[in-house]
Amino acid sequence: MNTMTLWHITGWEFAALALAALLVGFSKTAVSGANTVSLAIFAAVLPAKASTGVLLPLLIAGDVLAVLTYRRHAHWPTLWRLFPAVAAGVVFGTLFLVWADDGVVRTSIGAILLLMVGVTLWRRRAAEAADEPGAADDPDAVVTRAGRIKARSYGVLGGFTTMVANAGGPVMSMYLLSAGFRKLGFLGTSAFFFLIVNLAKVPFSASLGLIDGRSLLLDAALVAFVVPGALLGKWAVHRINQRLFEQLVIAATVVGGLQLLLN
Repeated sequence: MNTMTLWHITGWEFAALALAALLVGFSKTAVSGANTVSLAIFAAVLPAKASTGVLLPLLIAGDVLAVLTYRRHAHWPTLWRLFPAVAAGVVFGTLFLVWADDGVVRTSIGAILLLMVGVTLWRRRAAEAADEPGAADDPDAVVTRAGRIKARSYGVLGGFTTMVANAGGPVMSMYLLSAGFRKLGFLGTSAFFFLIVNLAKVPFSASLGLIDGRSLLLDAALVAFVVPGALLGKWAVHRINQRLFEQLVIAATVVGGLQLLLN
């Protein structure tokens, strides 16, 4: 019995999953929000809960490639501020998965992604209206009380969404953009963040039955597509200016959120 028969998927559906795996690699080394398109494809082809278990090892493979590419650009003070809140979010997400069915998972994550985009756009417009276009250019500026509250809020949401549907990428993208990270700092910080968080999620996912021999067999067939996606992203990122980079991250987040809601 081959992988496609085991999962009851057609050739076209496998091709869609392969494209999603390529986008995983691309999102890790270029446009982080593109990952929401991947999770939407996986949730459309596979049962929503099962899709998170299949996608997680592919994300870890992409994280490793991203860390190797951007390891010099990580901002560790930001990471240490986020991790405690993210851990709490992962616990909440695990409890939510015990209770929620596939439909609730898809709708909840889609709504959260769109909410995060709305909040980020509102904050950016408010900053521009206050004539503070450069106020957040230094990530160290988020050590204020308001910055710590924002980090904790996004951290809990990021941990929750990454546990429930591997959708923490858009939440953290919105946080890093709002904190004023430039392109390479954004990619380096998010690379280490998600490698650590996704590895920490493995025991939780395995205990829920989301990662097993069946899911790993499909991962083995798809992981080869992550590598060319990462190489394509590495090539593309130096050809994308900062403004276009931010617009692509936000647009990909909106598309992913709408796909989850409409499905």
